[in-house]
Amino acid sequence: MATVDVLDWNNKKVGSADLNASIFEGPVRKDILHTIVRWQLSKRRQGTHKAKSRAEVAGTSKKPYKQKGTGNARRGTEKSPLIAGGGVTFAPRPRNYDFDLPKKVKQLGLRSALSYLYAQGRLKVVDSMSVENGKTKEALAGLKNLSAEKSVLISAEKNEMFDRATRNLSSCRYYTAEGLNVYDLLKYDTAVITKDSIPAIEKRCGVEKN
Repeated sequence: MATVDVLDWNNKKVGSADLNASIFEGPVRKDILHTIVRWQLSKRRQGTHKAKSRAEVAGTSKKPYKQKGTGNARRGTEKSPLIAGGGVTFAPRPRNYDFDLPKKVKQLGLRSALSYLYAQGRLKVVDSMSVENGKTKEALAGLKNLSAEKSVLISAEKNEMFDRATRNLSSCRYYTAEGLNVYDLLKYDTAVITKDSIPAIEKRCGVEKN
């Protein structure tokens, strides 16, 4: 069990929190992290690529010229892949790139990513995520105080004002614990979580408190 400081948005200590060692101090499985990132990116692919084969290209099937004596390639149709405007050899077809992963593998990936960030000193715990006026400059000022301009922000419940304030920050992603994912944890420099989100994160990682 690790004990960390709980900070406010002025980067001042306001308390402490206990972190489950099996989540935040576990082994970092790079092979699992690689698999999960590949899985997440595969799910994003539309797979709508398409090109016409020679059977689908519009054109005559008449032989354009005699077989021999012209010095040209021997082709029997204007749809041949040998010429511009002809069909594509082994043309790409729409397909689904998605593949399944066991739930336990996804949970292990989250634990590995969180352990990696904690070991690197790139995990911060704050008391809350809120802004007074829902302004982007307020959220940005707080992130600068925490040295977490490029970060994933996790809270137990979504705060609409804070969500509005961070929506225009391309260097941040704001989620509840249900949106926690390996790709964003590795993409952004820092993970900032609220103290009250820790039990939800533990549940998401497959570790329940007794």
